Amino acid sequence: MTESPINERATPDWTPSPERIAAARISDFARAAADRTGLDLTGDYPRLWEWSVSEPGEFWALVWEYFGLPERPPGAVPLADPSMPGTTWFPGSRLNYTQEVFRGRSDTETALTVVDERFVPREISWAALRSRTASVAAALRELGVRPGDRVVGYLPNSAEAVVAFLATAAIGAVWAICGLDYAATAAEARFGQLEPTVLIAADEYTNAGRRIDRRADVAALRAALPSLKATILVGGEASDTLSWAAVSDQEGTPRLQPLDVPFDHPLWVLFSSGTTGLPKGIVHGHGGIVLEQLKTSALHLDLHAGDRVLWHTTPSWMMWNSMVSTLLLGTSIVCYEGSPTHPSTDTLWRLASLTGATLLGTSPGYLAACRKHHTDPAAHDLSALTRLAVTGSAFPAALHRWVAARLDPAVQIGSISGGTDACTAFAGPVPTHPVWAGELSAPCLGVALDCYDDRGRPLRGQVGELVLRKPLPSMPLRFWNDPEGSRYRAAYFDRFPGVWRHGDWITTTDHGSIIIHGRSDATLNRHGIRMGSADITAPVERLPYVGEALVIGLEEPDGGYWMPLFVTLTDGRRLDQRLREQIRDTIRRHASPRHVPDDIIVAPAIPHTRTGKKLEVPIKRILRGERLETLIDPTSVDNADVLAWYAMIGAQRHVSANDRHIH
Repeated sequence: MTESPINERATPDWTPSPERIAAARISDFARAAADRTGLDLTGDYPRLWEWSVSEPGEFWALVWEYFGLPERPPGAVPLADPSMPGTTWFPGSRLNYTQEVFRGRSDTETALTVVDERFVPREISWAALRSRTASVAAALRELGVRPGDRVVGYLPNSAEAVVAFLATAAIGAVWAICGLDYAATAAEARFGQLEPTVLIAADEYTNAGRRIDRRADVAALRAALPSLKATILVGGEASDTLSWAAVSDQEGTPRLQPLDVPFDHPLWVLFSSGTTGLPKGIVHGHGGIVLEQLKTSALHLDLHAGDRVLWHTTPSWMMWNSMVSTLLLGTSIVCYEGSPTHPSTDTLWRLASLTGATLLGTSPGYLAACRKHHTDPAAHDLSALTRLAVTGSAFPAALHRWVAARLDPAVQIGSISGGTDACTAFAGPVPTHPVWAGELSAPCLGVALDCYDDRGRPLRGQVGELVLRKPLPSMPLRFWNDPEGSRYRAAYFDRFPGVWRHGDWITTTDHGSIIIHGRSDATLNRHGIRMGSADITAPVERLPYVGEALVIGLEEPDGGYWMPLFVTLTDGRRLDQRLREQIRDTIRRHASPRHVPDDIIVAPAIPHTRTGKKLEVPIKRILRGERLETLIDPTSVDNADVLAWYAMIGAQRHVSANDRHIH
């Protein structure tokens, strides 16, 4: 039996105007699909989606042609082997990510806007971006970097990071990056697996009003990577390194000539969060990423050449890769180095106004901070803004409606969910489709998303596993150092053979939208009734004195089930009996009376991954008594010191349980 607090409001919170529907890129694509197939695929997104997943070969072939990708070999099929894992896409086709970024660009238009906490934007034209990319690509070749070699970046969200990536991809080398928010040990845990040839690193970055010195970390990282042939240093100098300034601005730099590579040639390695052991290196290919990012950016986010994209992210998160990939459409991206809440919580709104952003990407956590501090987006000139994209964690309906009430009604607020694993969105906004607060509007085109029960049967209106029944071009080519593919298969395909199990609990509604409930391995299963953790924590976090909340469901050896709720409190508030009852009553009314916690415990902090996700599964395992040193990479956690406190709570629980058993 399952239950879910499905949003039962039949009326959408936002509906596109007829003019917006007519002008949307997805409407033009639907007409192209109708012309190609002879089917009626216009004016009805569910019908277009159904075609895209029932005929994946035809759909992805049209995406290729629609965006003008290089001519394919005569007679080549788009989908040679549809089985998962092991899908074969576009055999014989060749292209290059960087070539597609620069194809058809106007030299004088702005490609990048770089800004930090001083709020003084610096614009870089497409001509300058191309020249710097060509210069760095030539330098990498001179250093002996060859196709397939690895180049790694230890950099902030900066122009240098974008140039270094594009140059690496241009010569067919493989890119990986960590932001400077990672200490050297965390970066080494990732880069050390790759045996990189070149390191490109910055020696400092800005955050929350401070310049943070990373020279010691760069030195430690270089010492830990014996495979390095060279280090290119941004902003500093050392006798045994190369200067970024010299490398990126060489006189007489040859014209940029990206190397054509096979569709499945490795482009970059992204890393899992590292919260369950050594971070997994996830390898994606040029072709799959180009196709997926073009589709998502153009058809779901409705981006065009000249749009300005401000997405607050760190290079350690896949959203940096997605933001940079909007350049494939000729957009102008804003690289912001700094905190979203310094000097105040209106920073991102201020930046959106300053840069004329047409799309702002942020997180529920940032919006919740704005609400808590009474930050009003309308205090800034957001006349250019047409889309607000929200991702990173569950986006509660009440928070959606709070921000919607403070923006122009024409702004589409799109909740997005996907994953580092495929570096794309699985479900999210559609420019021609309604939006329901607290829900993701629809599965994305080409994404055969479904909701399964434990036996692999489709569910509707009930909580189940998010699965993908058919492959996507951007699914991993492989995991790094997994030659037989056993780790890759175990990660996604062991539960439902031939079907991708993502690890999220979802509900599909009767109007086709998706509700995300949290990670399935962190789902609460009390008395056989399942509920996602976000369903409980979201209403609790709306209470005035609650900073954050984390709920854990723990199966105990004696057959019992312990469900504690950890909270942080604000403004010096103490957890008295009145607040306890208020929390319990909130859960009864807004989630489920069956899921009122056994204990409410004030925690010193709620730990997260460095991309902002709560450590639900690791905390569950810590409370179960697993050893910290074998469970989690502390460098991947924003507040690793607090993990020992949770281990202490778990140990106390075990002592209490043993006492009960003895007596």
